[in-house]
Amino acid sequence: MRVNTSHPSAFITLITSCQPRVFSSSGFTNIDLSKPIEEETLPDYLAERYYPVHIGEIYNSRYQVVTKLGFGSSSTVWLCRDLYHKCYITLKVHVRSRRPIPEVEISNYLRTIQDVHGGEKCVRLVHDSFQVQGPHGVHQCLLYQPAGVDISDFMHYLPEGALPEYLLRPAMRIVLVALDYLHQAKVVHTDIQPNNILLGVDDVSILAEMEEDEIPNPVPRKQLQDRIIYTSCSMPLTNGEPVLSDLGEARFSKEKQCGLIMPSVYRAPEVMLGMSWDYKVDIWAAWTLFEQGHLFKNKSLESTSDHAHRFAEMVSLLGPPPLENLVPIPDQSLEGRESQLEGGEKGIFLQFIRKVLRWLPEERPTALELLSDEWLRGSEY
Repeated sequence: MRVNTSHPSAFITLITSCQPRVFSSSGFTNIDLSKPIEEETLPDYLAERYYPVHIGEIYNSRYQVVTKLGFGSSSTVWLCRDLYHKCYITLKVHVRSRRPIPEVEISNYLRTIQDVHGGEKCVRLVHDSFQVQGPHGVHQCLLYQPAGVDISDFMHYLPEGALPEYLLRPAMRIVLVALDYLHQAKVVHTDIQPNNILLGVDDVSILAEMEEDEIPNPVPRKQLQDRIIYTSCSMPLTNGEPVLSDLGEARFSKEKQCGLIMPSVYRAPEVMLGMSWDYKVDIWAAWTLFEQGHLFKNKSLESTSDHAHRFAEMVSLLGPPPLENLVPIPDQSLEGRESQLEGGEKGIFLQFIRKVLRWLPEERPTALELLSDEWLRGSEY
């Protein structure tokens, strides 16, 4: 599968040579083999799921790996030199899978939209894609415009651990422009979180510096029998405008949908409650994008109790929800459900039932109190 793209040099810094570089095979720190590092520290890590990328390796006859940028449960990420266009580009190597990557399909679709919106510049689309055959299966490789640190990491550098207003306001505008672009295209991101908002790279020379530094100062690594686990290189802070990234969980959505989406800590109430949802789930996560800490203290939603606590937190902050947010309300009444009695007898019976059917246990009468109820006493008195 391929993504048709124009010449990338308009947005990616040029490199000085189209010739492959020779990277150091010595002079680095060897990490203890018994110590888990990088992707090995993930709870579900299985070595055979990951492609064994090597710094200096060339993919698709043109993309040479320069250094490692990061890792996750579904991929590792690398800075590469595009030897054909003489530029830098980011390579994401997915864990093995024969399934098409939805992000490629969505990027293809968005590129076909002819209307100029402006938000297309605020969304990081897949630039190109190809497959590699690994020791244990096929791996999808996606290429992107290089970007800087995510908003979450950026906030850690700030004194208050949150964006000040003068940064928050323009950043929020850019994210909303990006979301408006996606929503008008009938695409729902479904995974809006700080890790998916990246700073742009305005000073392109930092990428060349990262490459040059890898030659005399190769990153520490762990050399295993079948692979090398490299440590990630820290991306310097950049001043570029934010971009919305990672369409890996995005959906085409022309109407409301059902089903579980979003990481639990960012989950909108309609998703948590099993209701239908639409593009407005992307708006729900605005707080956690730019504020210090999570809005809700109860982060897990693994049990019924967790859902109850999260719902209680929502009510405490937002007030009581609309009834339709709890469950669909049937069109019925106690009067309609009672079919055995008529007239006044029915009325006093329903008074009795309404005493019994109270939400709060403390509002329900005792057995002794019910014994004196008018309907229960009947005509004997």
